[in-house]
Amino acid sequence: MKRQRAAETRTTAVGENYLLEAQIGHLLRRAHQQASAIFAAHFADLHLTPTQYAALVKIHDEGEVSQNRLGRMTAMDPATMKGVIDRLDKRGLIASRPDPKDRRRTLWRLTGTGEDLLVPAIEAGRVTTEETLAPLSPKEREAFLALLKRLT
Repeated sequence: MKRQRAAETRTTAVGENYLLEAQIGHLLRRAHQQASAIFAAHFADLHLTPTQYAALVKIHDEGEVSQNRLGRMTAMDPATMKGVIDRLDKRGLIASRPDPKDRRRTLWRLTGTGEDLLVPAIEAGRVTTEETLAPLSPKEREAFLALLKRLT
């Protein structure tokens, strides 16, 4: 406690009080660490990363989707999206076909194996969300999620 009070009274070179523990980046990083640990615990047996899970869910939602659009929908840069697609394809969770409207583009869809994996994955996603938000009341959860959406 003494240590925190001392930190609260320290000033920066410009004379303002500055407490790392009150800074948004620090708090978001810590919350992300907690959410990531909870995700890892629930998805370990499914062998899915958060980016792979996001891609599978959005492919399911769309039915078929181009890699470019999938990247935009999941907020992944093209290089990350390519790696995610490659790993999901290698596992046989997704399959592709040329887009009949534009042969230069490939459309991705879930395979039967991908659909089968998505059932327990979505349940793991629900449990992950529930455990991550467990310290908050239902009203706080609603407000917190609404505010996070505004920041993104």
